[in-house]
Amino acid sequence: MGKSKVLIIGGTGYMGKRLVKASLAQGHETYVMQRPDTEIGVDIDKVETLISFKKQGAHLVPASFEDYKSLVEAVKLVDIVICAVSGVHIRSHSILLQLKLVEAIKEAGNVKRYIPSEFGMDAEKMKNAMEPGKVTFDDKMVVRKAIEEAGIPFTYVSANCIAAYWLGGLCQFGKILPPRDHVIIHGDGNLKGIYVNEDDIATYTIKTIDDPRTLNKTIYICPPENILSQREVVQKWEKLIGKELHKITLSKDDFLASKKALDFGQQVGLSHYHDILYEGFLTSLKIGDEDEASKLYPEVKYTTVEEYLEQYNTLTSLIRPSFSFPNHTDRQCKIFNTTPASPLLPEIASVTQTPIGRYPFPGAGGTKFSRGLTIQSIYYSDTPATNHMDLPSSEVSIHVSESKTNFLHPCSDQLLLFPDWRRRTACTVQGTQSCK
Repeated sequence: MGKSKVLIIGGTGYMGKRLVKASLAQGHETYVMQRPDTEIGVDIDKVETLISFKKQGAHLVPASFEDYKSLVEAVKLVDIVICAVSGVHIRSHSILLQLKLVEAIKEAGNVKRYIPSEFGMDAEKMKNAMEPGKVTFDDKMVVRKAIEEAGIPFTYVSANCIAAYWLGGLCQFGKILPPRDHVIIHGDGNLKGIYVNEDDIATYTIKTIDDPRTLNKTIYICPPENILSQREVVQKWEKLIGKELHKITLSKDDFLASKKALDFGQQVGLSHYHDILYEGFLTSLKIGDEDEASKLYPEVKYTTVEEYLEQYNTLTSLIRPSFSFPNHTDRQCKIFNTTPASPLLPEIASVTQTPIGRYPFPGAGGTKFSRGLTIQSIYYSDTPATNHMDLPSSEVSIHVSESKTNFLHPCSDQLLLFPDWRRRTACTVQGTQSCK
């Protein structure tokens, strides 16, 4: 019996492109749904990805969720359908689009197995997830119900915590690059998560499609070496960089207090971090060997947390903070500790004029600061860190250059940091102390 023919929908996306690669690598005749020009628009990356699939031997199949007949025709070409539409609200949450696909699979009548877009935490086990993050799992359960009512053979793949979203920022909410100076510890930092490399998720998923042991079941990817607490993840990064990070503990109440300042998509993400890092939803997860991918397929060498973090150790230039202060070459200013602290970042800093003229961030731009000024909000990228920040007299001198800002504590020569502003964090200083 030959290997099954596979159709991958959402093949140019974050998980989809990995599934295409894995399907081809494992010798399956692979089809990728190609949306019409009107839907792709001018997304050059998607076009280039499709071209690369074609060069690797994949078949491109014109189809669209907006054209039901085209879905049915695409499904009829294959034995297995895998959907990888986005389930991430900060990108494009499209889980319920699969209801159209379920109908098309049912009508076509030839599909031996459907693998819906899951790949994160098991929706069945997240029934008590916090709102609004629960919507992700509720939508996936709607799709599961439709699949099972239609009598379509299935495999659900639960990969728990996708590595790039969790390990990249050392399990800090809203960060995707690991710090080199300080880290926010959520709660006590001792509740376990399960972290899986995206390429490994794809490899294991393709392994299941012709395996009778995985039919009509949920398969969990729980690599034993990757079941770690946040503190254990941080320790592995510290070992890699040869340095201990300053740790700032963030309580559950303070973490949740930041929710009101976030948009809906960010609130969904915050909810998921709450469920894993503060409630320990994965700590008590018990999976039998017959349902766990690394036990079913021991021939797959999965990526360990250490191996995954190693790639970030080459990104020093990206991790180190750097700010552009246009028109402020060789100026001097002062930076102050502030109270109250931000809920997300217990140590916050703001800037007062001595004498720099204009502050460079939108929302505060154009303001001439003076000692004692209360700043209502400071913007990094397009999201404000909204809290009143008074400027007390304890001060630290900094030197502002045209392309880069270095923060040096005058008492201790300690480097002070502005973390990655692209991740919408407020200015944080590490262990600032007063000069007396």
